[in-house]
Amino acid sequence: MPNIHEIATYAKENAEKLGIRKFDIYGSTVDETSVQVDQGEPKQVKASNRSGVTVRVWNEDNTIGVTSTTDVDPQGLELALKTAYEASFFGVKEHVPDFSPEATLPLAKTLDEKSPQAPVSELIEKLLIAEKELLASHIAIKGVPYNGLAQKDIDRFYLNSDGALRKDSLSLSSVYLYSKTEEEGKKPRSAGAYRVSRNVADLDINGCIEETAEKTISHLNYEKVKTGKYQVVFSPEAFLSILGAFSNLFNAQSILDKQSLSTPDDLGKQIASPLLSVYDDALHPANLGAETFDGEGTPTRQIKLIENGVLTSFLHSAGTAKRLNAQPTGHASIGAKVSVGPNFYHVFAAQNAAQELSLETAENVILIDDLHALHAGVRALQGSFSLPFDGWLINKGEKTSIESATVAGDFLELLKSIIYVEKEVELTPGGVAPRIWVDGLSITGD
Repeated sequence: MPNIHEIATYAKENAEKLGIRKFDIYGSTVDETSVQVDQGEPKQVKASNRSGVTVRVWNEDNTIGVTSTTDVDPQGLELALKTAYEASFFGVKEHVPDFSPEATLPLAKTLDEKSPQAPVSELIEKLLIAEKELLASHIAIKGVPYNGLAQKDIDRFYLNSDGALRKDSLSLSSVYLYSKTEEEGKKPRSAGAYRVSRNVADLDINGCIEETAEKTISHLNYEKVKTGKYQVVFSPEAFLSILGAFSNLFNAQSILDKQSLSTPDDLGKQIASPLLSVYDDALHPANLGAETFDGEGTPTRQIKLIENGVLTSFLHSAGTAKRLNAQPTGHASIGAKVSVGPNFYHVFAAQNAAQELSLETAENVILIDDLHALHAGVRALQGSFSLPFDGWLINKGEKTSIESATVAGDFLELLKSIIYVEKEVELTPGGVAPRIWVDGLSITGD
């Protein structure tokens, strides 16, 4: 792909040639290599280079046309601009997207953090060793059916006819291991772990192996759990999973489309326990996949969604911000329609609880490690959920794996029923969060 300054020059020259006065372009390139193994042999090696740009053009009547292309040489950009211009005459007449008012503001930081990619042979060797060590960690672990070691270079850019010009470059590496047991007369048990870093050399593969083995082994001796109301502790990943499933709560586009649990009037209302604060922070130091600007060129930043249990902000694009008399927040993706989505959650204890709770002393609490079937078990517009989970019944530090069970409830009630937010946070694919204690959730045993 040409560099961003070349693309900007091509775009400007072609726009002038076509008589186009207003346009913007968002594009990205991902150069990725990933490997999988199976029983001591390489299973799959994939290498891909994906690139594409989205071009938006406004005509003299201020209606908009949008097109996408993977061809960003001068001829490709000329065709994309021409096609978008022709499409603009069929564009929407109401709430027409516009440039973000912040697209030319300075960024808080710029990302230029590329790392050299490791050879594929090294990726395979490291993953084969990880599989071997995991299989050797316990006699009951018979396979690692899901695994992967990947590295990718990411370049993103945004430019517009008002002079905006932005670019991010970064590298990411990740490893995922998910092991499965087989014991005569017992159900298969499984668990997984994930690690991410800037490059393969710094990837904590040993930590991933240890966590996967520890979790898997802890599920070997399982028992049924009685149906009833329990004090439930969500792992960081489990809490962020359910928070993400109900992210329409903060999504300004969903609110305007009346597809949300919130309304514009809910800002300032107490929607959760005062112990809880939830931020969206794309630039959080733990977010290795950080983005410094969104699809409209708006700088990303820390957004306080819930502060001491109070709903404080929504996530906005330039269009939703204009309609709700707010500021863009850096959460827009452009395409045929501008959409809004979260970047990176930061959940933490807003204040000290009246009492400190600990799994070492708690009696008969359920620790939920991983939630399943979120696509089927969440009714995002009603606020209800019923989800199978992996977890343990914990009694004074003693963990007993739960054979199978589901947790059910109302998400807004769950937020208000939080009785403790632990201090120590963990990094997950969706953000950083601590364990969250919730009182009185319904658990249905097998």
